[in-house]
Amino acid sequence: MEIRFANPIHPGEMLREEFMVPLGLTSGKLAKALGVPRTRIERLVREETGMTTDTAARLGKYFQTTAQIWLNFQTSYELDCLHADKKRLAMLDAIVPLERPDLEGEAA
Repeated sequence: MEIRFANPIHPGEMLREEFMVPLGLTSGKLAKALGVPRTRIERLVREETGMTTDTAARLGKYFQTTAQIWLNFQTSYELDCLHADKKRLAMLDAIVPLERPDLEGEAA
């Protein structure tokens, strides 16, 4: 069973609400610790930009998580937004899947 939230959760919201606020971190403090421009963190937590692989790697190191968890937040957000967009879903429904030949019986 797939669980969907009412609104997609942006990785910047997750960073802000689950990490920065509880730990009392400002964008400036976090940016300095990560060695990135303050504006990168500010735009991310304001949900103006997405999570990059570079930022994900730095956050993973700093918070002792993995880069993958941060990239998963971004991917989940983008997929949830896609599923919430009825026009895009209609376009996806119009795509006819590639028919693959039956490969049963062939050696792998």
